[in-house]
Amino acid sequence: MSEFVSTLNSIVWNPALVVLLLLAGLYFSLRTRFVQVRRFGLMLRSLFGKTGGSDKGVSSFEAFCIALSGRVGTGNIVGVATAIAFGGPGAVFWMWVVAFFGASTAFVESTLSQIYKFHHKSGYRGGPFSIIEDGLGKRWLGVVFAIITIVSCGVFLVTVQSNGASMAMQNAFPVPPLLSGIGLAVLLGIVVVGGVRRIAKVASIITPFMALGYIVLSLVVIAFHINDVPAVLGSIVSKAFGVSQVSGGIIGSTIAMGVKRGIFSNEAGQGTGAIVSASADVPHPAQQGLAQSFSVYVDTLLVCTATALMILTSGTYNIIDSGTGQLLVANAPELGNNYAAFTQSAVDSVFPGFGSGFISVAMVFFVFSTIMAYYFYAESSIMYLFRRHSDAGSQRGEKLCIRLLQAVLLAAVIFGSIREADLVWQLGDIGVGLMAWGTVVSIIILCPKAISALREFEVSEHAEALRRPRKKTTLRTEKDEEDGKD
Repeated sequence: MSEFVSTLNSIVWNPALVVLLLLAGLYFSLRTRFVQVRRFGLMLRSLFGKTGGSDKGVSSFEAFCIALSGRVGTGNIVGVATAIAFGGPGAVFWMWVVAFFGASTAFVESTLSQIYKFHHKSGYRGGPFSIIEDGLGKRWLGVVFAIITIVSCGVFLVTVQSNGASMAMQNAFPVPPLLSGIGLAVLLGIVVVGGVRRIAKVASIITPFMALGYIVLSLVVIAFHINDVPAVLGSIVSKAFGVSQVSGGIIGSTIAMGVKRGIFSNEAGQGTGAIVSASADVPHPAQQGLAQSFSVYVDTLLVCTATALMILTSGTYNIIDSGTGQLLVANAPELGNNYAAFTQSAVDSVFPGFGSGFISVAMVFFVFSTIMAYYFYAESSIMYLFRRHSDAGSQRGEKLCIRLLQAVLLAAVIFGSIREADLVWQLGDIGVGLMAWGTVVSIIILCPKAISALREFEVSEHAEALRRPRKKTTLRTEKDEEDGKD
């Protein structure tokens, strides 16, 4: 099975996808005139802007928190460690590149998801599947994407998250992985059965608290190694381009791992941010696009960078040849490929005996909130599959599929907690890669729609749209009328 998964992973994540993601981010940045920089202040205000005046969706801030809870997870702790392990310090640079350009990608995909969202009895829903169907006119392709999302978010990515949490708990406490998985599944079960409203409320409380707490501790650890920071930053930049014997030999892995882990962490171009953006009730599609752009910055430029600097300044990492498994650089040979331990040992270097416990608790919070978001993505995909049918039989079928999803997701939590890390990470990469292919290609084609929405927003309303109520825009109104006929 491991060989098959590895082969499939290499097919999905071939160099063409890496190039596509980078070029797409550059293209969107140019088309939006670098909206991620030019409208940074408006991004912040978009988080707390007024809603569209109905109770059919969550607020912009709640949607931001759900998306951020999906982004801030294992990828920020274990994902950064694996990027360093297989790509060296230079992989961090490429994570930054992906985040910078990915912010414009997040804007485009989230704005389009607002334009092409649909009504559901639970509120607004949508995502790449509705973008593909309503924007490109390809119903069959939207269905395929929805199924991929259900499998990826309901199974593959869940195993990655629970594996990271159980590994961290095992490193810090005498807690068997199976017990960690069962405990996490029980807590998640309580939340996911409550639907989108409960998920939004829990995410809006947990996510800001956990992200801020983690960043504060990271800054303290980095402060203790402040003299090493300039050298580490120089190493990140120089080794991103293979300027050393070791980094020169793994330059391909450096770029690939940086892009992979960057996308896995911030999810820009993956389509998941678009799914949650569609659920927001905002006056204009571009407002939610701006809010989601900011979440990419928070995830990668703040949380991932904090983890990377902790590990690199503390020297608690190894560099591993992805082909042979040989240690190319053995700063901490006793850690081997225990990626969670890279971060735990970094905290222990400043607070002996505290790092393992703190990172374990942080991982549980991160994983809990992330899997909540994954469930929301998969649930929305099921609702999309049934949206064209309103008869009693279809409604029962939708409800049955959602209950089945809940059971499978909780089982995947337990399964992932006891599997080997390398296998579940490859499964996660396959899920991310498949979704990225479908999302990026479709939003490149429909990019002009997002550009039009941005220009309309800037010229007609600008920042005032965030401070006073306004009527729904033509883009929203036309789509809402269309859905009302279904």
